[in-house]
Amino acid sequence: MNKLAFILISFFLTTSVFADSEFYSFQVKTADNKTQSLSQYKGDVVLVVNVASRCGFTPQYEGLQKLYSTYKDKKFVVLGFPSNQFFGQEPGTNEEIQKFCKLNYGVNFPVFAKINVNGKDQDPLYKWLKSNEGFEGDISWNFNKFLLDSKGQVVKRYGSKTAPAEIEKDIKSLVN
Repeated sequence: MNKLAFILISFFLTTSVFADSEFYSFQVKTADNKTQSLSQYKGDVVLVVNVASRCGFTPQYEGLQKLYSTYKDKKFVVLGFPSNQFFGQEPGTNEEIQKFCKLNYGVNFPVFAKINVNGKDQDPLYKWLKSNEGFEGDISWNFNKFLLDSKGQVVKRYGSKTAPAEIEKDIKSLVN
């Protein structure tokens, strides 16, 4: 192989087109305190949401579950990350949060262990999500959402007021 071919192949292998997204390198805690790699979602379109069970936006669980149920067979997943950073609206234990989600909204998408999404103790995943160009800035409230494509790249960020149904067209375009 000549030097130019080697350089070109090296360049293409290190660009985001071919390289794995940093998203897949993160380890998160499940609700039962086990470590899980996000690499299991390689190839999936992912919606990451910070959730809470005592918030005015909590009914969004229903819409999130509907999106998940509709598109899970097309390699789409919702990942819920409970946070108690906004006026204590997620005070329960991880076990209580799981029960609440299942009993009240029939949630069967992954809801992980409670984390911080802002501040010095913020979870590394959220630090990374908020560092992506065009998507910077602290999480303003519960139910902020990040949409990632099947390569693990952040493609859109939505505020709390954006209902899950309003995101469906973006998800549809990524799973098709």
